[in-house]
Amino acid sequence: MPAADDIDDRAIAAHVPRLRRYAAALVGNLADADDLVQDCVEKALANRHALRDPSRLGGWLLSILHNLHVSGIRWRRRRGHETPVEDFADDVALSTPPADRGAVRDFVRAFGQLSEEHRRILLLTGVEGLSYREVAEVLEVPIGTVMSRLARARERLRALLEGGEERPLRRIK
Repeated sequence: MPAADDIDDRAIAAHVPRLRRYAAALVGNLADADDLVQDCVEKALANRHALRDPSRLGGWLLSILHNLHVSGIRWRRRRGHETPVEDFADDVALSTPPADRGAVRDFVRAFGQLSEEHRRILLLTGVEGLSYREVAEVLEVPIGTVMSRLARARERLRALLEGGEERPLRRIK
């Protein structure tokens, strides 16, 4: 097995598309996703010596990205809410063809009503295709917690899509 020092820039760069896809789904727009991925790559390059098992590079990078995202959420909560007009340019609901807009808009709105915890778990399992064990490692929670959160997230999303809960829709960035 190669040492962590053998991880070069290209090995990290190979994971950028996956990181970008996950970040875009987390934050809801490509500009912020690119900033998050850049911060993640910078942190990974600066701390590559901390990775003990190079075969776990992908999960390690997702963990860094996840932790940066959570830190950003905490920072924004303390700072207050602001939404620049430019953020609406990359809105998923606005970028779909008119024929598909209704279903996509409903999904985006329902997904946006989920808690951060539920969105993360659905993105990591559904979009990124990670196993329960990998998700547990990325989120630093027990595997049982992953399974129960995923079940609750799926049920909540299903209820929202079926119109089972009427709550005011909030704007997704």
